[in-house]
Amino acid sequence: MSRIRAAFVVFPLLASLVVAACRSTETTATAAEELGSLRNARIAIERPARTTDRAPLVYFAGELDAAEKAELARIAPGLDVVAGLTREQALARAAEAHACDGRFATPEFLRAAKNLVWVQASSAGVDRYLANAEFVANERVVLTNLRGVHGPAIADHVFGMLLALTRDLPAHLANRASGTWQRDGSGVLRLIALQGRTLLVVGLGGIGTEVARRAHGFGMLVIATRRGDDPAPEFVEHVGKPKDLAELLPRADVVVLCVPLTAETEHLIDAAALARMKDGAYLVNIARGKVVDTDALVAALRAGKLAGACLDVTEPEPLPKDHALWSFPNVVITPHVAAAAELTDERARSLTRENLRRFDAGEPLLNVVDKRAGY
Repeated sequence: MSRIRAAFVVFPLLASLVVAACRSTETTATAAEELGSLRNARIAIERPARTTDRAPLVYFAGELDAAEKAELARIAPGLDVVAGLTREQALARAAEAHACDGRFATPEFLRAAKNLVWVQASSAGVDRYLANAEFVANERVVLTNLRGVHGPAIADHVFGMLLALTRDLPAHLANRASGTWQRDGSGVLRLIALQGRTLLVVGLGGIGTEVARRAHGFGMLVIATRRGDDPAPEFVEHVGKPKDLAELLPRADVVVLCVPLTAETEHLIDAAALARMKDGAYLVNIARGKVVDTDALVAALRAGKLAGACLDVTEPEPLPKDHALWSFPNVVITPHVAAAAELTDERARSLTRENLRRFDAGEPLLNVVDKRAGY
């Protein structure tokens, strides 16, 4: 009788462990899929259903440690992953590659890689790839990016920069060196609370959604623009189209730029757009420097139109040490580092692994870029 009772105990336990293991695998794949988008999804190369029938495909990766190589061999057994090449070495072996990390995708490499069908960009922005007209016109090669990967870190950075201005943090940090206790602060920056203010997200994609989520957490009213027709998240009050930007700008106390750089978004924020912004508003740019007309921004700051600007990206970039933007006490500038975080690296690896698995299996890739649209 005791053995029978034991069986009833053990077998459900074993079953639960098997289910848990399956769920763990499913959770890993699902997590990667949630990072990516199936919009524009496309198979880069057809593959046989049976693993044993698949001819090896060659992928030129960046630096990988032994554990990462072992993981890729497990999830994509039909891939020959070549890691650690320099750009010169990759160019010399370009004819071998069926796919590659975006760091190798120079115009010279793309012309020489006759078997290439997929490029995995190492960023969300793909403007540097799309500057190559020959690559844009090449329908054979699929381009995927890391859309959605950088959102949490960049959104944190947005509010780190914004709070630096709204709470006069630079003055207090400067006092640390001398041990000075000065409650008055700089006397230059206006102290405000974010609660009750309106924040406009220009480009409600993966990054913009994370910015909106945090803004809602600060008690802000969130409005946004985006091209697609997806339902608005519950924490966004209103979503308009790009054509509605002019009428939304005057409503916002904070404008955060999250759009990709395309022909349509270059100098999106020009003198006319800045003039439509609310007096005393803040402009935050974590998109690309060219989305803002820098000369117009400098003029608006000199005129006192804006309470401040937060810039992780600039035009030109790097920003020369004698540039006027450095001279404004109400401008926070960081050197294109908003995405840097351990979480970003983990999410990038997860998404890339999933796309490598899909590539080997002949499944549609995540985050396929419409090369003509620019995102």
